[in-house]
Amino acid sequence: MDKLLVHGGTPIHGAITISGSKNASLPILAATLLTEDDVVIRRVPDVSDTNYMVQILTGLGADVERFSGTVRVTATEISDTAPYDIVRRMRASVCMMGPLLARKGRCVVALPGGCVIGDRPIDLHIRGLEALGAKAEVEGGNVILSAPDGLKGATIDLCGENGPTVLGTDNVMMAATLAEGTTTITSAACEPEVVDLADFLNSMGAKISGAGTSTITIEGVGELHGTVHNVIPDRIEAGTFMVAAALAGEGVTLRRVHEGHLVAITGALRKAGHQVHFNDSGDACTVLRGDTPMPAEITTDPYPGYPTDMQAQMTALFATTPGKSKVTDTIFPQRFMHCAELKRMGANIHVADGQAEITGVKRLSGAPVMASDLRASAALVLAALTAEGTTEINRLYHIDRGYEHIDEKLEALGARVERVRV
Repeated sequence: MDKLLVHGGTPIHGAITISGSKNASLPILAATLLTEDDVVIRRVPDVSDTNYMVQILTGLGADVERFSGTVRVTATEISDTAPYDIVRRMRASVCMMGPLLARKGRCVVALPGGCVIGDRPIDLHIRGLEALGAKAEVEGGNVILSAPDGLKGATIDLCGENGPTVLGTDNVMMAATLAEGTTTITSAACEPEVVDLADFLNSMGAKISGAGTSTITIEGVGELHGTVHNVIPDRIEAGTFMVAAALAGEGVTLRRVHEGHLVAITGALRKAGHQVHFNDSGDACTVLRGDTPMPAEITTDPYPGYPTDMQAQMTALFATTPGKSKVTDTIFPQRFMHCAELKRMGANIHVADGQAEITGVKRLSGAPVMASDLRASAALVLAALTAEGTTEINRLYHIDRGYEHIDEKLEALGARVERVRV
């Protein structure tokens, strides 16, 4: 197990390249099970979540090769049962259900694990697959789905209590590609990662339209074929480094970003008094810390609203922003475990009813802190960049789930960080 030592007080500057999207890579890797042909996926980030997904594919019997950000999958003969010992480590493994069910007519997938940031039930996934004709039961900690008569197109509403479900939309979309007839998903998630999956499936011969809107239509086809696909840039990694630049930067440039995916994050940073400049093609941006940072309010919402995966990082920024800021999370109201650790560093934060009120302090001080989930980990790293002294961040495996070599990228920008084996 590793920990990260961050020696605060050194401004960051320079340029780095943003990795491929973790949240897009996971369902795309799962979707390779929909064909027997070779599939090549490029720009897959080297993070533990994608490593787990590769292990699951291998455990199912697929032939998988990974090299320099490229993954080749050939799923000629596969099992319908995903191995529990790997599935339990990562919640996103639930997106195996759709492609396995479509390809094999049956699947057995353990109830998902992953970091704990509040209840995230998979009822919508199961409801959507049942609408396509599957029968579902839970036995021995596993979800068992079967479709002895095949899958058939249907109209499915995927709106949940806290809005649309991204992985649920992915699951139903993947299953519907090989279903008989036409499937219409209403209240679909609009995230760029859903669009990337649809683009990938269409390049395999699927017939999907409407991805990126609340209504997605899938016309089932008899089979899918191999393809080569480049994963989109990771908008959450980009946003995290944008906040790092606003906190501790003297001009930081991020390459291989997508301006259209970062509108809400860009707007929040500008509202807080910082400068964000994109190049003409929108694939690179430079962030400059503002001379007079200002308090602000952000509320998370489904895309294109402000992402819940970026609220912890903005909380870290507001911790040393003069005045009172407010962060409200409507997606995961319990997602404020990072605040207790930020308070150990001297932050003034009050959390109640899915909302954090942050009164900016002049400075934070380094302290031993504990990462509780992926994005909370990132918030602690960001806060540590400007804290006085050294911050020791434990349970670094959380951040390794979704950030590719974050310590190396920070070092490339001039930060003083050390990864220490415990």
